[in-house]
This record gives sequence, structure tokens and C-alpha cells, in this order.
Amino acid sequence: MSLPARMIMAVSVAAVAVAVAVHLVMVFLHVAPSNTMTKKHGQGVDDYIYPEFEQNWKLFAPNPLQQNIAVHARAKVAKPDGGTETTGWVNLSAMDGEDIDHNVAPSHIQQNELRRAWEFYNGSHDDKGKPVGLRGDLSETYIKRIVMLRFGTELNGGTVERIQVRSATTPVAPPPWSDEKADTKTDYRVQPWWQVGSADIPGGWEK
Repeated sequence: MSLPARMIMAVSVAAVAVAVAVHLVMVFLHVAPSNTMTKKHGQGVDDYIYPEFEQNWKLFAPNPLQQNIAVHARAKVAKPDGGTETTGWVNLSAMDGEDIDHNVAPSHIQQNELRRAWEFYNGSHDDKGKPVGLRGDLSETYIKRIVMLRFGTELNGGTVERIQVRSATTPVAPPPWSDEKADTKTDYRVQPWWQVGSADIPGGWEK
């Protein structure tokens, strides 16, 4: 191997090593207890971590979740003849579940992307669904991009112009041997319609 090629390879390896080191340090600072570094650079760490690299340790929490939450979405589609159509609700969480079932090595995206995005959205909006600060706006953008990646720009013979999402929360029924009574009725939380455009899908699209 020539000297220039070896130099290019060495520089590339060094750049990757630095990027990995920076990522590991950021993740460590994010999950570590409050300290001098996080107090001084906490905002910078959060800007790097959220939303793609957010860590979730609830798996080991003493109080496991006792409800199933699914995310549904639908779209308003503009037809070539000038008309519009509202699609039915699509269970995006069920789509992820189908991809995970019988998959010995499901991806991180299949397991966590939509679920964590919805938790991020809920945590950055008030009870009336209004965004709280910049993270609220960021979470809306994140949800819109996930939905548009699932739907695509063309749907049912038309162009997607607006989307709407909702959560479907169903309490987990008590086990048969338990005397506990629980209402397992599904509760729906519907969000407002969101306009979408080329900024809501990687690479954009011509409309």
C-alpha cells in the first residue's frame, strides 16, 4: 500500500475513533448523576442526545408499565382531480410489532423509534397538547418525520398534505388468578392536524 493511501486510512481511522469517543462521552454524561461537567455543559449534552440518542432505563424500574400504548396516524390526501380524501387510521405500533415478531434480531428502530418518539412528544407537551419550549416543537417535527417515512409522499393515489396522530392507551388486564378489577377500555388521545412538506421527509419531494 502506498504512503498516501496509508495516510488516508490512518486519518479515516482516527476520525472514526474520535467520533466514537465523543459519542460515548456524551451518552455517559447524559446517563451519569449530576456533576460539575453536566451542570456546566448539560444543555450541549442534551442538544446532542435528543431525540435520536435518548437513553431509557425504565426497563429496570421497580414499577413496570401497566398499559399498552399504540400510536395511530392518518392523512389527508390531495387527489389529481382537485378533491381530497381522509384515510383511515393506521396502527403504526402494530406495524412495528409485526416486524419484530419472529425476528431473532430486531433493529433498534423497530423496537424503540416510535415508542421513544411518542414518549418524547408527551413529555414536551402540556395536558392540552401544546408544545412546551423548543423541545415541544422538536418532538412534533420528529413525529411528523416518522409518520411520513411510513406513509410516503404519495398515498391512495394522491399527495399527502396533512397528517394526524393519536395514541390508543389500553390498561393491561389483571391475570386470571387476581381478584383485582380493572377497566380495559381503550382511551384515545387525538392530536391536531399537522401540515407536512418537503422538510418533513429526508431528501424532500417535489409537490
